Amino acid sequence: MGTDIFSANKRSEIMRAVKGRDTTPEIALRKKLFALGLRYRLNVKDLPGKPDLVFPKHKTVVFVHGCFWHGHTCKRGNRQPKQNADYWKDKIARNMARDQKNAAELEKLGWRVITVWECEIKDLDPAKLPIKQL
Repeated sequence: MGTDIFSANKRSEIMRAVKGRDTTPEIALRKKLFALGLRYRLNVKDLPGKPDLVFPKHKTVVFVHGCFWHGHTCKRGNRQPKQNADYWKDKIARNMARDQKNAAELEKLGWRVITVWECEIKDLDPAKLPIKQL
């Protein structure tokens, strides 16, 4: 196990700067959906998991997940941290369990849940997302 190149205070400052909302992938998806004429609400606190995008008219929510933070199976999501590996393995497992719990609660309330992964944003055709009820 190597040594962190930053002091504990500097590492803490860096980690505090990691955003939980208005991330680059989230904004990119919002722009694509808005261009299609879809209107949404952001981070609705009354819903389980506080979804990133909520389409009340269509009873649909969208979560934009970072591949590493939520344990996606892509190259970036499968990357294993070298520092404090046990902590991160447990942290990501807790995130994944929380994501599943929130999705199940939303579905029980009658919401359609869509998860968009960070790695999918660039090539995503938002018109193909099942937001509108057919």
